[in-house]
Amino acid sequence: MRGNACAPLSGQKFDREPLGVTWIHGSPPAGHTPDPPVQAHWHDEHTVLLRQNKSIHYEAPFFYLLFGARRAVLIDTGATSSPERFPVRRVVDALIGEWLTAHPRDEYELLVLHSHSHGDHVAGDGQFRGRRVTEVVGADRDAAWEYLGFAEQPESTRPVDLGERILEALATPGHDAAAITYYDPWTGFLLTGDTVYRGRLYVNDWTAFRRTIDRLVDLAARRDVTHVLGCHIEMTRQPGTDYPVGTTYQPDEPPLEMQPGHLLAVSAALAAAGPSPARYADRDFILWPVP
Repeated sequence: MRGNACAPLSGQKFDREPLGVTWIHGSPPAGHTPDPPVQAHWHDEHTVLLRQNKSIHYEAPFFYLLFGARRAVLIDTGATSSPERFPVRRVVDALIGEWLTAHPRDEYELLVLHSHSHGDHVAGDGQFRGRRVTEVVGADRDAAWEYLGFAEQPESTRPVDLGERILEALATPGHDAAAITYYDPWTGFLLTGDTVYRGRLYVNDWTAFRRTIDRLVDLAARRDVTHVLGCHIEMTRQPGTDYPVGTTYQPDEPPLEMQPGHLLAVSAALAAAGPSPARYADRDFILWPVP
């Protein structure tokens, strides 16, 4: 048996240095590049950051594969359902196979969770349904919140135990009623989905969003957050200037990673915008109320 006598996790990378990744950001209109449909970056030997190619879907969401001693979790599955155009399961299976080669064990599980329920984060779910030792949790509020324990305690912090690596999950509605943020003590990453990222922060519930940002600021004050990682890049490097919706080539992207201070900046922007929904452009994001 391989699985019951496994070496403990090692190789932790916990620092505030820039990620140093040049992300695939699409191709010029007349360009034809051999870029893969999914870009995968190993942050450390147990943490993979992934991005969908903008040439397949302009949203180009980021998603995250985190390995523990007992199981891995995949947070979000991308914006395209077709395994031919967007083979997200094939990529994830290969990454898990690579990890298991270095860290052998039997019956290694995969848990699929989500940052929220919007289509550009759940489209690949179907590729994982029916996969052995895999649990795909629905992204809708009822399914996700029930699984994580928010149904009765919406402002609690709930554990996601991967084995020697325990994520902390928070219900963070505002952008979407089902939105969830994950803090990973292993890396210090705060995975904020579409709640905070370098782009248009679409707010469906202004009051809930303000409460969510307050809770994230409080978490960052209590926990050691190295980077705030969202699920998109929509800004240019020109402060306050975003790429238009539908852009498939973004050669002037800023980095994915933000710092805890950006949470304070969102809080300050909300205060400046006032109690009623209002569009407000900041250096690294734009508050964007949705009617």
